[in-house]
Amino acid sequence: MAKRERVVRMSVEQPLWRALTAYRVLTMLYAVALFVLTRDMFERPWVAVAFLAVMSVWTLATLPKVAGAAGCTRPFLVADLTLALTGILLTPLADVDAQTFDGSTLPTIWTAGSVLAYAIKGGWRWAAFASSLVAVANIIERGDPSRDTLHNVLLVWVASIAIGYVVEVARASERTLARALEIEAATRERERLARDIHDSVLQVLAMVQRRGTALGGEAAELGRMAGEQEVALRTLVAGGLTRTSRVSEDESQGAVVREVEEPDEDGAPTDLRTLLAPFAGSRVTFSEPGAPVLLAPAAARELAAAVGAALDNVRRHVGEDAPAWILVEDWPDEVIVTVRDDGPGIPEGRLAQAEGEGRMGVALSIRGRLRELGGTADVVSVPGQGTEVELKVPRGKAGR
Repeated sequence: MAKRERVVRMSVEQPLWRALTAYRVLTMLYAVALFVLTRDMFERPWVAVAFLAVMSVWTLATLPKVAGAAGCTRPFLVADLTLALTGILLTPLADVDAQTFDGSTLPTIWTAGSVLAYAIKGGWRWAAFASSLVAVANIIERGDPSRDTLHNVLLVWVASIAIGYVVEVARASERTLARALEIEAATRERERLARDIHDSVLQVLAMVQRRGTALGGEAAELGRMAGEQEVALRTLVAGGLTRTSRVSEDESQGAVVREVEEPDEDGAPTDLRTLLAPFAGSRVTFSEPGAPVLLAPAAARELAAAVGAALDNVRRHVGEDAPAWILVEDWPDEVIVTVRDDGPGIPEGRLAQAEGEGRMGVALSIRGRLRELGGTADVVSVPGQGTEVELKVPRGKAGR
């Protein structure tokens, strides 16, 4: 089945750009409405009308520019801030008393939108630059600024810098999260490939080595080469495989993680008994419930593969003719499959030693599979009394 690439976009900036777009439109309407209500106070209303007309056309025409970081270029930011500063400095020309009595400027709070665009685009340093220019323009416009004017200027300056800093922290968090997702995806894919390799290629190489050594002659040389390849492949499996995901960054979309994954499979639940029945034979006793044991298809296959890996370990370490038993228990909240043998058992510390040598049969083919299903794999072994592998799969997690 063909694989597909899943793209996960993570960006806390995009909601900020959408909020900025709405803010610019609303503050534009507010500035126009305020002028209409107070037009009798203007000695030169035509100056205010001309500026507000230009500001309204500019705001509506540049909405795509503030829809994302890609469109909000430096030339646009300079032009936008220049328009805001021009409106502030034109206020005394339209209203002669503007320098005597505290009141709103022509662009009113629309000016803050220009400063916020700097903050979202470039962080706190850009915000400090833009808000400082706005502060200077307001002080020049007032001539003799009052305490309220200085208070408003300082509020815009501090708020814009704070927003810019938050944006920078959010970007750093996005990059960290994207890297964590990349590592997680690579680990999952490495474990999956390692299980597949262990269940097929490594076992074939080990069999060729044993049979070749037993036959002697040229077959012994072939067995020796197979043994060398087995060691090399085990080292590769234990050390890591190719990366399966990659992180890129796009100013308009934030951090992007692309990982290759198998497509989702839709289908009716699978009866686990039908997948385990082929393991039964003269040496393997299979005990099952009388009713179907239903699991999601992928979960049933992985659980059956883990059982197969446990039986392979019995044949390899106990003997080709060693008896084994499979017991399936179907509980309301979980499915339990137990694989037992009556061999010599596993010496204490042997599993950890095998994992260190790159022999990942229990670690990946059994425990790794169950871990991905949200279950557990417990190995209980007493020297001289055999080994029991208990596989538990919770139904809720296995269904996902």
